[in-house]
Amino acid sequence: MYTTFIFDLDGTLLNTLPDLAAAVNHALTRHALPALPLDSVRRLLGNGVRRLVGGAIDEAVAAAGIEKPDGEVCEEIFQTFRAFYLDHSADRTAPYGGIPAVVEELRRRGLRVAIVSNKLQPAVTDLNLRYFGNLIPVAIGEAPGVRRKPAPDSVLRALELLGSSKDEAVYIGDSEVDYATALAAGLPYLIVTWGFRTKEELAATGAQCFIDRPEQILNFAPTL
Repeated sequence: MYTTFIFDLDGTLLNTLPDLAAAVNHALTRHALPALPLDSVRRLLGNGVRRLVGGAIDEAVAAAGIEKPDGEVCEEIFQTFRAFYLDHSADRTAPYGGIPAVVEELRRRGLRVAIVSNKLQPAVTDLNLRYFGNLIPVAIGEAPGVRRKPAPDSVLRALELLGSSKDEAVYIGDSEVDYATALAAGLPYLIVTWGFRTKEELAATGAQCFIDRPEQILNFAPTL
């Protein structure tokens, strides 16, 4: 049983894929590059938005059979993505079914909850407030000077802010990055199978502790 639950955001609490894909394709097409299929964007998620956009540019130029733009243009594409996404991060994003009830129940039991994400901090803050109100008091996103997951920095910071220790916490995510993050932070983990990776893809990384439905999280929480 755990008293502290640290969640990834994209693919774990929220299905953000449609809005991320829309922002990626807006940025690509604004700079005369072809849009990518939804599944291509899905496979690029998990390592922060710069790597998302960089990978999308690589796939788009490969599909078009053209040379990759220079660094200045790539930065313009990223800034186009960033501006569009911050304005449209909740157009079609929604919590996975059952997630709001699970978060509410964890808090009802007096347990500690946090979000740790590689998403831009302004989007993490906005989406957390929009979908969870005051239920999740600690929500950490990408910011200057903080190493992205799978580095353990943001997870350890979340534990500090919650006043929790490693031996009472579990990390919950949906990707190979989340599995590596839990190992780096020295935390037990639960990998969800409803997110942006298939169970087969995740098992290939060595992950073993899977859950298939949000309500299974409550099996790891003490009752009142």
